[in-house]
Amino acid sequence: MPQATADAPFVFPAIHKSHLPNGLAVWSVRHGAQPVATMVLLVRAGSSADLAGRPGLASLTGDMLDEGAGQRDALEVHDALARIGAQFDTEVGPDATFLTLTTLTKFRSQGLALLADLVTRPRFDAGEFERVRHLRTNRLRQLRDVPSATADRAFATAVYGDHPYGHLAIGTMEALEHMTLDDVRDFHRRAYQPAQAVLIVVGELSHDRAREEAAVAFGTWATASDAGQVAPPVLDAPGQAAHRLLLVDRPKAAQSELRIGHVAVSRRTPDYHALVVANLVLGGQFVSRLNMNLRERKGYTYGARSWFEFRLGPGPFQMSASVQTDVTSDAIVEAVGEMASLRGARPITPTELETARATLTKGYPRNFETADQLARSVAQLALYELPDDYFATFVPRIAALELGAVQDAATRNLHPERLVTVIVGDADRVVPTLEVLGLGPANVIAAP
Repeated sequence: MPQATADAPFVFPAIHKSHLPNGLAVWSVRHGAQPVATMVLLVRAGSSADLAGRPGLASLTGDMLDEGAGQRDALEVHDALARIGAQFDTEVGPDATFLTLTTLTKFRSQGLALLADLVTRPRFDAGEFERVRHLRTNRLRQLRDVPSATADRAFATAVYGDHPYGHLAIGTMEALEHMTLDDVRDFHRRAYQPAQAVLIVVGELSHDRAREEAAVAFGTWATASDAGQVAPPVLDAPGQAAHRLLLVDRPKAAQSELRIGHVAVSRRTPDYHALVVANLVLGGQFVSRLNMNLRERKGYTYGARSWFEFRLGPGPFQMSASVQTDVTSDAIVEAVGEMASLRGARPITPTELETARATLTKGYPRNFETADQLARSVAQLALYELPDDYFATFVPRIAALELGAVQDAATRNLHPERLVTVIVGDADRVVPTLEVLGLGPANVIAAP
């Protein structure tokens, strides 16, 4: 085994910021390692901003943006992107929508103009709306037969209920069937406003040039007089889950899909760095306790993992695995036991701390090699309102963490008594074994 070397030197490039007269924030980072430019438009409206009774509206709106914009129909939009070798991606998360366009440096201004068209002048054609809605309906129908997707949807609903985080971005078939083109137009008019967005440009250019090109592309973007605004959702922690043990029946399934977790903390928690390290020990890497137990020692699964999903509001902590049906209850007992023991019975060891530290720091600079990586990283700073030097100070902060601080953060933020367990598996074989969990009878629910 080769000896570990010192952490590689890392300097995050400077971020320059300004605003256009319409309120759009323009951030730029100079990056000339490749002749490529990436533009990310951050819109502060994600799936948590979906209207009541319309889960999936933010995602559907994002899907419609490249189905015709300005003078181009859907085919012409994609032809225009292809002509400049551009890649356009839409990502709708719980807290925001990210629209990313990457192209060659020499086509940067054309790329910005295309991005501006997609964002500010979508056509929202009725025919394209019906086609996209049909595709999404079929996708949701397919996902009902995917155990992992079923488990994810059931877990979100179980732990969050009616909270804005209580559904996935893709929404539900029932909501999609009742959604109208007017819903999409109204959501776009209220959510896609220049003063609520940040444009991030990464490439070989000065900030003055970035601002000039942004002004040409986005300068006429104005808030509609009747737009109103998508109200920021209330993201306080929800109440305790109604049921702690839920089962979605999949007759004759050879495996059970497990989701075990609870509502945890937001991205702004002061325990963030310590929890990232603690989770690597528990289930965040191959040599974690969870994976070495359930996979290597017990042979229950090909892999088990855990993670904190940090959001603007309190995000979830989860453990997940797909296990053999006949060991479903045993796997749950082992997983919960690993989590509980990390809080004190088997505290984190110095060796585990150093391994987790090395996992985070040794290859850290590789996360910022391309324009796309840099742009997406800066977008995270904008979304969570983190300091500009966050990435530059990450490694030193991880290196400075003491074992006691990591252990205390795990003890404060992992709560075995609040865990919700979701099982997607064969009820006839699983239910008789669940008594050992001490959670009472399983609440058997239909696939969401």
